[in-house]
Amino acid sequence: MADPPAGGCMTMGAGTLLHLSDTHFGTAQPKVIEALVRLVRMHAPGQAILSGDVTQRATGAQFAEARAFVDRLAIAHCMAIPGNHDIPLLDLPARLFQPYARYRAAFGDVLAPELQTPAWCLLSNNTTRWYRHKHGEISHAQIADTARRLAVSVQANPLQIRVVAVHQPIAVQQAGERKNMLRGAASAVKAWAAAGADIVLGGHIHLPFVVPLHRRAPWLPATPNGAAPRPMWAVQAGTAVSSRTRPGAPNSVNLLRADCTATRRRCAVERWDYLADADAFVLVHTDLLELAAPLSEHTSNSF
Repeated sequence: MADPPAGGCMTMGAGTLLHLSDTHFGTAQPKVIEALVRLVRMHAPGQAILSGDVTQRATGAQFAEARAFVDRLAIAHCMAIPGNHDIPLLDLPARLFQPYARYRAAFGDVLAPELQTPAWCLLSNNTTRWYRHKHGEISHAQIADTARRLAVSVQANPLQIRVVAVHQPIAVQQAGERKNMLRGAASAVKAWAAAGADIVLGGHIHLPFVVPLHRRAPWLPATPNGAAPRPMWAVQAGTAVSSRTRPGAPNSVNLLRADCTATRRRCAVERWDYLADADAFVLVHTDLLELAAPLSEHTSNSF
């Protein structure tokens, strides 16, 4: 996504990452949009990731609305990836021959953007496929390329928090959601953790949660060893502004705040829910993620 004008320390700016997902423009709620704009202006994150399902039906008008919304946020560095709803469903010629044409017109040709800052290594993958209605998959080539880029980040800047964004979840909490998991998740978890990933961001199911991928638990994909080989976390976002909320999960976004020194790496994940009575996004929960220690001490804290 081309960088809109403006916007980067630790609790604000360059040390803060906005994670939003499943905006589903075409079903977006004006009051929630305005509340999210106010939240962003208050916290001034230096970068943002929109993890797919930008639109509801991938129309040109919906993409234009989404682009205008992102520009209003005025965040210095914004990344977006497509979701299954961003491929035309009913326009079969477009789906078959130009599935991403409207997405690219609004957000640029790169479907898996990357951003490197002193605090963050932000990578992404396009997990949609034109031949799938909603299920996503990650190929062996995508997994290997992402692992290679993670390894480069570890060598170049051990203190960076290394984040990979996908659309479909790499892990779930509820048995009924396992059908929605990313195909190839088990291989991705194993390879990316070994290469140095700290966090995998996702959306798709409109349920916000944080789970450790390095512990044996029901939400883990079926990896050979049962868990990631080092600390790594799955962070899911709910639907940011759409009316398509789930029971018990209102509109929500995440703010991730880097907290790394030469001897310790941590990330606070704040969940902000939209509360209609307050007409505002309100902080409802914070997870403090303990990350793997730096591999070397040649870099000082410069966020």
